[in-house]
Amino acid sequence: MSSDAEAFLTLLEELVDQARHRLNARKVSQEAVPPAAVLNPEPPRPPLVKTATARVDPASILKAQDLAPYIDHTLLKPEARAEDVVRVAEEARQYGFATVCVNSCHVATAARVLAGASAVPIAVVGFPLGAMLPQAKAYEAREAIRAGAREIDMVLNLGALKAHDYQRVHQDIAAVVDASHPIPVKVILETGHLTDEEKVVACALSKAAGAAFVKTSTGFGPGGATVKDIELMRAVVGDEVGVKASGGVRSAEDAVKLIRAGANRLGASASVAIVSGQISTAQY
Repeated sequence: MSSDAEAFLTLLEELVDQARHRLNARKVSQEAVPPAAVLNPEPPRPPLVKTATARVDPASILKAQDLAPYIDHTLLKPEARAEDVVRVAEEARQYGFATVCVNSCHVATAARVLAGASAVPIAVVGFPLGAMLPQAKAYEAREAIRAGAREIDMVLNLGALKAHDYQRVHQDIAAVVDASHPIPVKVILETGHLTDEEKVVACALSKAAGAAFVKTSTGFGPGGATVKDIELMRAVVGDEVGVKASGGVRSAEDAVKLIRAGANRLGASASVAIVSGQISTAQY
């Protein structure tokens, strides 16, 4: 084994050990301190100063509309048309969502509608399978940024992760991070396909490769965001990396539970229903 490979494996082992330490500390803390209420309107809290990775204080969510700044308003249907993208981007402007998340072919349209708005376009890369060459993902990311993307959500190489080819997984993520710099990159783990141990390793690799966020799901795989997975992911990455809950977020109640667990960004196609206090039955 080369010295570079040995150094990489040593780094990975250190990151996984740190993650296990955080998980153990969290269990002790949860046993000692009772959980806070989901919604706690008293006393009123000052507005949070948000950073890319900051946790969200659930007590600051006093009504469903308060969730809007943490939502990536999402349209990833393969049959989506330009007029659908325009509608979603206009909704983001109207409701104050953080971003609009679309396939890379629709970024230019979203960017045009969002010009001058606080919401910015996100492009998904290697979506939804992640089974692309790193060079292809890097190229897609660069072109999406050229078209106006201001965040990138990439799918990691699940096959390499399952094969324990961790150096390949790291290189795959790093290729997109490097191509996107200084635009932040989120790494989609597709947690429904992973064991807890694989989730820990995937989070550690994402952090080591320079990702700004780890994200649960594409919305096209099995399962979606769960409280358990968000707690695990946050425990692994700490406060230095953001955590995005995506897949199956249908209501304000769902959203607040995931924020309590450690998510600081939510991916949803049901965003309007969520901030309106409704429950969506949408399939994407």
